[in-house]
Amino acid sequence: MCRESDGSSFWRVFEDCKSRLSIMETSVSLIKIAIVGPESTGKSTISEALARHYDTVCVPEYAREYCRNLDRQYTLQDELNIFYGQVALERSLRPLARHGLLFCDTTFLTVKVWCDHLFGHTPSEVLQALTEVQYDYYLLMDIDLPWEDDPLRDFPEDREHFMEIWRTELRAIGADFEEVSGLGAQRFENALAATERFLRRNRRR
Repeated sequence: MCRESDGSSFWRVFEDCKSRLSIMETSVSLIKIAIVGPESTGKSTISEALARHYDTVCVPEYAREYCRNLDRQYTLQDELNIFYGQVALERSLRPLARHGLLFCDTTFLTVKVWCDHLFGHTPSEVLQALTEVQYDYYLLMDIDLPWEDDPLRDFPEDREHFMEIWRTELRAIGADFEEVSGLGAQRFENALAATERFLRRNRRR
């Protein structure tokens, strides 16, 4: 979650792309694996480590750059901006993916989680995109990691609540997902093992 926006480079990329952005997926043979979950569960660390292991690209979380210098009240429009920015960022990095794999450090499903929690509803653009933009596999990070304070994190007491929300949201879209737990290096090993299991299944199709 975050608290506001400035004229960051990510924001400029968003403005350049927004007017011509089509959120419908293009027919490219690319496996997209999303790393998602509640706050402070190691999503960015695992996403980057998996991308390094498979020698490919990790799409970073747009919201962190958007929110980094926010100093005003957070709004629903901010969430919509983050939605468009995340989609535009992913589309801009797709051509750089190698070996047919792209890892995503969260997705705009996070926007729905926060919109519902903070504002009681989600913009129709986001709901429509959830039926159009597909990810092949999700790694849902467990809340077994100790909480780490961060200016962009807000709900240390509600981790179990949000973990259950993530399970519910992934099931609602029919996502293929596996939960990943473990401390230290074991967390990456578990994420890697889950990814390998998925890739083996995918090759047999």
